[in-house]
Amino acid sequence: MRTLADDIAAHAARHPERIALDTPDGPVTYRELDAGVREVARLLHAHGVRPETVCAVAVEHGRDAVAAMAAVLRCGAAFLTLDVGQPRDRLASFVRTASARLLLTTAAHAPALDLGVPVLRLDRPAPDEDPPFPPADPRSLAYVSHTSGSTGDPSPVLVEHHALDGYLRDTAHALGLGPDTVVLQTAPLGYDASLRDTFAPLLAGARLVLVERARLLRPAEFARTVREHHVTALLSVTPSFLTHLAGQPDLPDPLAGVTLVASSGESLRPFLAAGGRRLVPGRLVNQYGPTECTMTTTRHSVPAVPDPADDVVGHPRAGTTVRVLDAALVPVPDGTVGEVYIGGTGVARGYGGLPARTAGTFVPDPYGPPGSRMYRTGDLGRWTAQGLRYEGRGDRQVKIRGYRVDPSEIEGALLTHPAVTGAVVTPGTDGRGRVFLAAHLTGDGATTDAALRAHLARTLPPHLMPRHFHRHATLPTTRGGKADRRRLVAGSTA
Repeated sequence: MRTLADDIAAHAARHPERIALDTPDGPVTYRELDAGVREVARLLHAHGVRPETVCAVAVEHGRDAVAAMAAVLRCGAAFLTLDVGQPRDRLASFVRTASARLLLTTAAHAPALDLGVPVLRLDRPAPDEDPPFPPADPRSLAYVSHTSGSTGDPSPVLVEHHALDGYLRDTAHALGLGPDTVVLQTAPLGYDASLRDTFAPLLAGARLVLVERARLLRPAEFARTVREHHVTALLSVTPSFLTHLAGQPDLPDPLAGVTLVASSGESLRPFLAAGGRRLVPGRLVNQYGPTECTMTTTRHSVPAVPDPADDVVGHPRAGTTVRVLDAALVPVPDGTVGEVYIGGTGVARGYGGLPARTAGTFVPDPYGPPGSRMYRTGDLGRWTAQGLRYEGRGDRQVKIRGYRVDPSEIEGALLTHPAVTGAVVTPGTDGRGRVFLAAHLTGDGATTDAALRAHLARTLPPHLMPRHFHRHATLPTTRGGKADRRRLVAGSTA
């Protein structure tokens, strides 16, 4: 089957001097990007990279990262992108659980990335001639992306070539991307939203703008980046960031010139309820879908005057199915809340090395063709006239700044501190509608918040850091002996 690497080559043949990437090191044309993809693909092939080989990519986002991911696809293999800013132990865990066989990096990063697998430097010479690359097998592995699980440990989600390719082509078409589109990369490497940011524009022959991440986190710098690069589209911004942007009185028009904003990762309702729709001058699309179903399953174009009480995520994209079912897997009537199940072309292969968890969440689809499966999302929803309405989670997982978080992962990390004897992490919502985490602890109360944060920072990324730490002599429990999370939440907000 055709891959993104073939589309980059086609754009390079037709429009070789068109800008593919705007990077801190300067512009990169489609001809230059294609040459980089070919060079890395030759290097990978020479080192035995074939279908089902998982290659971890650990470089700053730029030409090297884009060329490496596209080259892996050209080889019919699979990549695992790593955010080099995350703790080394966490990256090593990702590499191990994804069964990566090679680490692709550069001389600048190699010394700090001893992750237990052979290192292949992207800045070393490659063979001169292209080997034959057969078309990718649609059912072979394309990428691995980790997501939180019920145990708290991130689980590797295995997505195949047909699912990635179909999603990217549908996204480029549905969002109207083309040669005149200028997309600003906002999602960091290591999260599947970055694949939409990176690949959908390049598939469409558009321009992708890559800047230092610090510029994206400061509203004034973000607005200046949008203006200076003439950005027309944002494909992966979170409602939390949009709300933060809307709350800057010194930035009256931070999205000037942007004709498309696609939001994802968490509920859009608080942003709309705060009157944020007026921040977006053009089209605003609410996207919904779990990592296990290739990023996005439904989309909803938010009207200029939305109902702020609704959290409509819209209708399924082409090739996917969404069912709202009861506990017996029977469809509930329209307007009734049930659990959301997703089927069709985007459903992943499963979780790497976790057959029991795969069997428990990727279940046979009684309404699909023989052999088909559907993914049990754990999300609650109901059908409305506008499409699916999101109604929250049916388990403990929450969304923090667009990242899916299981509090048990943070609880486990806290309990490794010698002064902590008990830990329960609960979500809360502040006055601006933003979800945050609070940690409730027993043990040595003299341990400072700073010491706890430093301990967590050794293994956890910033979005898993609790905002508050509450000390307790004992943790309240239910009659069944479980931690009484409702009482903890009520006590911390009283």
